[in-house]
Amino acid sequence: MKKKRYITAAVIFLAAVTAAGAVTVRKINGKETVLEFGMFTGSNWDVASANSYVIIDKAIAAFEESHPGVKIHYDSGILKEDYSEWCARKLLEGDLPDVFMVLDTDFGQYCSLGAMKDLDELIAEDGDFDESAYFSTALNIGKNSGHQYALPYEVVPTLLFVNKSLLAKENIEMPNQDWTWDDMYEICKKVTRDTNGDGLLDQFGTYNYNWLNVVNTSGAKVFSEDGSRVNFTSSEVYGALRFTKQIYDLNQGQKVTQEDYNNGKVAFMPLTFAEYRTYKTYPYKIKKYTTFQWDCTTFPAGINGGNTSEVDALLIGISDGTKHEKLAWEFLKQLTYEEEMQMDIFRYSQGVSVLKNVTTSEEAAAIIQEDMDEGERVIDSSLLGSVIEDGIIAPRFQQYDQVINLADNEFSKMMEEDKNIDSTTKIFQRTINSYLKQ
Repeated sequence: MKKKRYITAAVIFLAAVTAAGAVTVRKINGKETVLEFGMFTGSNWDVASANSYVIIDKAIAAFEESHPGVKIHYDSGILKEDYSEWCARKLLEGDLPDVFMVLDTDFGQYCSLGAMKDLDELIAEDGDFDESAYFSTALNIGKNSGHQYALPYEVVPTLLFVNKSLLAKENIEMPNQDWTWDDMYEICKKVTRDTNGDGLLDQFGTYNYNWLNVVNTSGAKVFSEDGSRVNFTSSEVYGALRFTKQIYDLNQGQKVTQEDYNNGKVAFMPLTFAEYRTYKTYPYKIKKYTTFQWDCTTFPAGINGGNTSEVDALLIGISDGTKHEKLAWEFLKQLTYEEEMQMDIFRYSQGVSVLKNVTTSEEAAAIIQEDMDEGERVIDSSLLGSVIEDGIIAPRFQQYDQVINLADNEFSKMMEEDKNIDSTTKIFQRTINSYLKQ
């Protein structure tokens, strides 16, 4: 159903290109200019959120106060899962909002269809705007073909979460931030065992730690810039798959489940920072991970790689058809560049500010600490900043999700059936490259 929705949206996009020039701008009593803002309710990171409108309403109030005669309007109650169709319909009607949130699944389509304004000229002409204030990785997520089409509003890295209680029970220290695959293997080997003597493993090293997490730390470049080819046969990818197989084999064919982790029986599991913030705080903490202490760290690095992980961002752009370009640009800056506004990301959302000074500040650390139990360690701000700055952006060519799903199935089967990694991967690469040529 989701795939069908995106296909439908794409068809509407294509049909609407010529109609995209007109953007509704209302006048109230001939005095007030109204800018339309497009947003959805809830969290972009698929975690519980009760403060969807707080940040935006505060930003709007501040903007309207500093811009007399201007009003910002948005439609409330649009769910994230309905947002793509809502934007597509607006585009078809020539009514795309002046400023609007952009889902990662739609960003490439908007750029290719000319629905989004190229921000390069606005950036160059604005002497008060400094691109270096952003995390470079976050800023790059809003680029397409070397041009800045959107600015990041909120960013979320993926981190590796650690069951500190289990490690302590096994007399293992918390891993350092510069640890390696070998370090992880030794820890997983030590903790993976039968603790009750029934002949079955009931304590494990990892849950949901997969080949892509490992490849991201291998130094491999899997996809070409345009997404037309893949390279799964480099020495870095081979090394990553062999390490993934080593970790898999420790479980002796037993399937590790979410319940195993929830019950404190697993040492490591990848989670997004949004999940960290949600499940570390009341009331959601009482529903998960209450039987053990847990924390987070970087992913272990391969020989030619680093302690890197994927970083995602919620973007905001400007309609190419807006009739109020300067006002739209100023409001876009209000949302993504104004430091007090970006501090509200920590106050009312589960993500991370896209501004380096905000994210690494003592105030941000204090805000994160507020809802946590006494004695709970807050993720180190320097660690959070470095994970984002050094993070990896997932490719966004059209077939990326399909390729990853196919690779998941192929590599899972390879692990389960103990197939030869080199020959299986070579055959799979030929299959995928043929698919991408279609």
